[in-house]
Amino acid sequence: MKLFKNIKNWLENQEHLFYLFLFILIVPNLVLCLTEPLSLMAKVCNVLLPFGCYYLLMTLSRNCGKMLWILFLFLFFGAFQIVLLYLFGQSIIAVDMFLNLVTTNSSEALELLDNLTPAIIAVIILYVPALILGTISIVRKRKLTAEFIRRERKRASIVFGISLLSLVGAYMQDPGYELKSDLYPLNVCYNVGLAFQRTALTQNYHRTSKDFTFHALPTHPKEKREVYVMVVGETSRALNWQLYGYERETNPLLSRQSGLIAFPKVLTESNTTHKSVPMLMSDATACNYDSIYHQKGIITAFKEAGFRTAFFSNQRYNHSFIDFFGMEADTYDFIKEDSVSSSYNPSDDELLKLVEQELAKGATKQFIVLHTYGSHFNYRERYPSESAFFTPDYPMEAERKYRDNLVNAYDNSIRYTDGFLSRLIHMLEKQQIDAAMLYTSDHGEDIFDDSRHLFLHASPVPSYYQLHVPFLIWMSDNYLETYPEHWKNAVDNKDKNISSSSSFFPTMLSLAGIETPYRDDSQSVTAPHYVLKPRVYLNDHNDPRPLDDLGMKKQDFRMLEKRNIKY
Repeated sequence: MKLFKNIKNWLENQEHLFYLFLFILIVPNLVLCLTEPLSLMAKVCNVLLPFGCYYLLMTLSRNCGKMLWILFLFLFFGAFQIVLLYLFGQSIIAVDMFLNLVTTNSSEALELLDNLTPAIIAVIILYVPALILGTISIVRKRKLTAEFIRRERKRASIVFGISLLSLVGAYMQDPGYELKSDLYPLNVCYNVGLAFQRTALTQNYHRTSKDFTFHALPTHPKEKREVYVMVVGETSRALNWQLYGYERETNPLLSRQSGLIAFPKVLTESNTTHKSVPMLMSDATACNYDSIYHQKGIITAFKEAGFRTAFFSNQRYNHSFIDFFGMEADTYDFIKEDSVSSSYNPSDDELLKLVEQELAKGATKQFIVLHTYGSHFNYRERYPSESAFFTPDYPMEAERKYRDNLVNAYDNSIRYTDGFLSRLIHMLEKQQIDAAMLYTSDHGEDIFDDSRHLFLHASPVPSYYQLHVPFLIWMSDNYLETYPEHWKNAVDNKDKNISSSSSFFPTMLSLAGIETPYRDDSQSVTAPHYVLKPRVYLNDHNDPRPLDDLGMKKQDFRMLEKRNIKY
């Protein structure tokens, strides 16, 4: 009882609360010193400068609880930052993290939150009691003495002065140091501004793109029936595909499929769905990403060339370019939206029923885009229980100790994708027409693969496991007979280093024989003169950055070298 009384007395002391609140505000900066690859002086500055600012701000009122609530936004950022560090191990809150809040559907968010329990508990323990104590201080009108405020303001001014000297030291030690990018929480505030700016651009998309045209023209015979299918996978990494040397039988059907080419050295230019999928469905790449706000997607190019188009998705609306590009089609369906229940979880095979209906319409020229749910976490829910080949695939808690079970479930989802693509190919084969299918995944996934214990994707600094993706082309016998040069070129380009984000769009147009000024044949894997370009990645500020300029870890570059992928 005496201990509790002493704690109560300590917490009722406003001077103690002043220092406690100040410490809580600076906690994220202290943690970031351990996680971020910055110079020593930059780390010192990243603690001293924010601390000096918080210190001065806390002296603006004699009621420290009032100041804590005035600074609530920084507490929110701090909580968000701690959860992010728990999830990815490094990096400040990126623009994409804020955009993910509005482009991730509720069911995905709940699946993720279920596996952030330790971080959420830490946030609650750190911040909720402080806010309660601040509220009590306000309600009871407790105040610090004027003498205390004067003394602490003088000390805060000295700390702030020293922090400015550390800032000079940071710039001297690292000329590349930037306040807007490297100093927390200024970098987070800057990213919030960028997020609002991009959201506004996205909301104005229909106005800024309404007059856009591809000037697309068909070159194949008008009377000949042909069908082209573009499949955008989800969270499927090439490392776990049997087609690329994985020791497990995750591709038993595609491994025996004729007319199929698997490209082994393909990297995506983004590990976030709301960027990577639109790049696959449009002319936008990491090097010209901002063009996405003014251009339409590949479906419009096919429509201009006289094709009947369809877009079928096994994901919910995300109020971004995936929706916009999909809704350009003559027929579109986001099948998860067909149910009022947020727990509705159809398998990707439900998309094949829609493909069958579309093919039955018998249009001479058809283009179908499928957006699957593939291998998105929770992996165990991506395939029927009777399809579980690798067991045990329970329990599904996202913890390192359950990695074997998680990998079993993940491999089962890859095996299910194998069956899905095989069934789709057989549907097209039955048509006995010129047909081709192009498949890739938007990005890969971390599954506690090394000592970093990383999990999931969309980290501000990507890993090898998130970047290396499968890339497949299938051509029907009729198509191979009509356009043998495309097969020859694809085989010749098979082992080259390819960017899925740059090659998917021109390759699809090339297969269908659609000409447009926006088709860059130097990046089409079915063109005779594929041009190798330096590897780039679309960073958080939408700038193309070389992989070795991203702060990627040695483990990732070792994996790239092991797979003989140039960077």
